[in-house]
Amino acid sequence: MPQPSDFETILPLIVLTAWACVLLLVDLLIPKGKKWITATLAAAGLAVTLGLTIFQIGKAAITGFNGMVVRDGFSTFLSALLLISGLLGVALAFGYVKRMNIERGEYYILLLFSITGMMLMVQAADLIIVFLALELLSIPLYVLAAFNRKRVTSEEAGIKYFLLGAFSTGFVVYGIVLVFGATSTTRLAGILASTPTSVLLLTIGAALILVGFGFKVAAVPFHMWTPDVYQGAPTSVTGFMAAGAKIAGFAALLRVLSTAFQSLAVDLTPVLWALSALTMVVGNLLAISQTDIKRMLAYSSIAHAGYILMAFVPYGNPEVAPVSISAGIFYLVSYALTNFGTWAVVIALEKQEGKGLEISDYAGIGRKYPAMAAAMTIFMLSLIGFPPTLGLVGKFYLFRAVLDGGFVWLAIIGVVTSLISAYYYLRVVVNMYMREGEPVIEREFWLSLTWGAAAVVTVLLSLAPQWLFVLASTAVFK
Repeated sequence: MPQPSDFETILPLIVLTAWACVLLLVDLLIPKGKKWITATLAAAGLAVTLGLTIFQIGKAAITGFNGMVVRDGFSTFLSALLLISGLLGVALAFGYVKRMNIERGEYYILLLFSITGMMLMVQAADLIIVFLALELLSIPLYVLAAFNRKRVTSEEAGIKYFLLGAFSTGFVVYGIVLVFGATSTTRLAGILASTPTSVLLLTIGAALILVGFGFKVAAVPFHMWTPDVYQGAPTSVTGFMAAGAKIAGFAALLRVLSTAFQSLAVDLTPVLWALSALTMVVGNLLAISQTDIKRMLAYSSIAHAGYILMAFVPYGNPEVAPVSISAGIFYLVSYALTNFGTWAVVIALEKQEGKGLEISDYAGIGRKYPAMAAAMTIFMLSLIGFPPTLGLVGKFYLFRAVLDGGFVWLAIIGVVTSLISAYYYLRVVVNMYMREGEPVIEREFWLSLTWGAAAVVTVLLSLAPQWLFVLASTAVFK
């Protein structure tokens, strides 16, 4: 029988799930032209859940359901980040779905269900829960990617995401089976404490799980779906997917590697090194030739997956691992903040039928909309890792952790690829300030608030980042 502590462990998750289920019924009573009510109720549910999550900060770690889920500093911090991402996702979609004639209440309900899967993912202490959470967060995203049924590209994005997502899930499931065969348990702590009947079987299982998550976080060579899905999906979905799915995927991978596969660090570290380096190089090089802003940001997202993977490389070194994990968490915050600001600007310029998405369409923004141009410049500089932005601080912490672990060449690759990225990021800035044009933006309150607040916070946090890093440090499996 479930114990009271079980429900305490997942209380915010229960509240958000119940809210989404009730909202699914309430939405049936809301008239077609007033779906903003559904959006408001969805945001209210996220806000209430965020309040409950913040209330749990600093509380002692507890486990529930026979150790299958855990509430600790790590899960609380990242759940709060995911809920904030959800609120920003609602803000991106609020005016966009109406402008694109795809305003339906189920959009926000699917968003809530996906976030519940992400929150369950960061709390998972068992590989079975990891699998269930992976499916719960992914299935709503498949539907959201194809949400614009009037456009073939959106339907194509949904089917591509679904097929490759299902394919990657197969790797995860088979990996779990092999791990269970080697250790007779799926509990993360139990896997570490067990004496495997076959180290080879355990290593292959861990590698397959890594491959499955490689698809989810868009690491090379498992990135093929990303450009087409990002380009074809509704832009508000792309913006949320680029941050939310990455946070959940990397969070689960951090916990699985650090908790269950600590003994395989010698075998997995070279693989993680290669994945990180390859992802940074390929993502940045392929982004150079893109003229569509959504495809460029898709390859940018791939490149940043490579930077985040740098935090995984020293995970087997007990002296460096806490700092490395903290650096990874910090960079997830930095990337999420910059990501939502960037996509808010992209949405403001997008028109019907996918118009306004070429980089050349940004010509003249600096003259006509100076505040937006300044914000977009901040986001581009942050993605490069240029002062005074949070992106610079995030990369500094990552590079420091990698250097402390003795992986000098990986840090060099990170620096060189960051310099390469300056070319395509600054091309947006050049178009805004040095090309003539007559852009027309959509003046939507929530969009303007998103890119404006994100730009201000990106700069302010870079001036005093220590408290955020300390907060991230307290979230290292405590």
